[in-house]
Amino acid sequence: MRIPFFQPKRVTPNPAPKPPKTKTREWADSLIFAIVAATLLRWSAVGAYTIPSESMEGTLLVGDYLMVSKLHYGPITPQTPLQVPLTHQTLWEHGPQSYSDLIQLPTYRFPGFSSVKRNDVVVFHVPHEQQRPADVRTNLIKRCIAVGGDTLSIRRGQVFLNGQPGAVAGRPQTTYFLEVPAPNDEIVAALHAQGVVDYREPDGVPRAIINPETGKPGFVISCPAEVAAYFRRQPYTKSLKVVQYPLQLFPDVADFDVSQAASATPRRWQLDDYGPLPVPKKGQTITLTPANAAIYYKIVSQYEHNSGITWQDGMIQQNGQPLTRYTIKQNYYFMMGDNRHNSEDSRFWGFVPEDHIVGKAVFTWLSLDPNADVLHKVRWSRLFRPIE
Repeated sequence: MRIPFFQPKRVTPNPAPKPPKTKTREWADSLIFAIVAATLLRWSAVGAYTIPSESMEGTLLVGDYLMVSKLHYGPITPQTPLQVPLTHQTLWEHGPQSYSDLIQLPTYRFPGFSSVKRNDVVVFHVPHEQQRPADVRTNLIKRCIAVGGDTLSIRRGQVFLNGQPGAVAGRPQTTYFLEVPAPNDEIVAALHAQGVVDYREPDGVPRAIINPETGKPGFVISCPAEVAAYFRRQPYTKSLKVVQYPLQLFPDVADFDVSQAASATPRRWQLDDYGPLPVPKKGQTITLTPANAAIYYKIVSQYEHNSGITWQDGMIQQNGQPLTRYTIKQNYYFMMGDNRHNSEDSRFWGFVPEDHIVGKAVFTWLSLDPNADVLHKVRWSRLFRPIE
């Protein structure tokens, strides 16, 4: 009879219990978790931004604090190159002068609630800071006036899209010279009551000047149409005329603040008399000529990362040969500030690429008046106010 052989069970002594976390360790762990969670939330969902300038004045005021949704258009993966140690093989290939290298991960936008639409108030990375990756550039906020596939025109300040008057939201402002017989406290009080502000002045109150063209006294004011209509009705108003700013705009200046590329066929458009300008759309194939090459130069040379691109004799060249056809790889948008004469926007530097879009401005959660005293600092009526 075989006696079964039983392997005796090995008894392992219980491990010593881990010492409890100290209060310092618990606080450190909580802090690390909070930082990681806040970073992920800020990257993927929402961000808080402050309005530092008057380019959106009328809709957004200097001192507004905004909540911006990144979920609307979808969060985008970081575009800053990652620094990684070089492998032994890479060191052998590149030499010992460097012990780290940069790799650029593919840019990917996660699905969002919606696409960028006309009249959305959008936060985006400034397009012309080419010395830095897009996601560490200055952030701007403007209103989307036209989307890819639209043809934009501005006539006497009126926006036209595809030949039809565009319904522009918000309270667009225009800059005027208000000519008066003699400046006085009544006029200054009326300017204050109508919400006319000059942020270059310490108290925000516009100062009377002499118009250098006419030698007449008055005020330079920026205001929406209904405020302009109010001042036209006042007995002290001798005239209220739109201030003209002769400027060189896109696409006559083809590569704003980056290179000296200029259009071979100048258009001489101005802030209130602009276009028609087609806004590029993904998948669209363009025939390039000296008449339109300046419109697409930044797209081909910078935004879509093509190699061997140069500008010569009013044409885009690739590897020394004129480029005559090009297919657009992503959607583009035309952005403008609501303060139309005090906004550096797409009229100056052209289109905003889709991969520069950060998010949609949703509401103001706080608003502080930089010109008010302590007791009146908070603009209570603007708290948690949705953005048009």
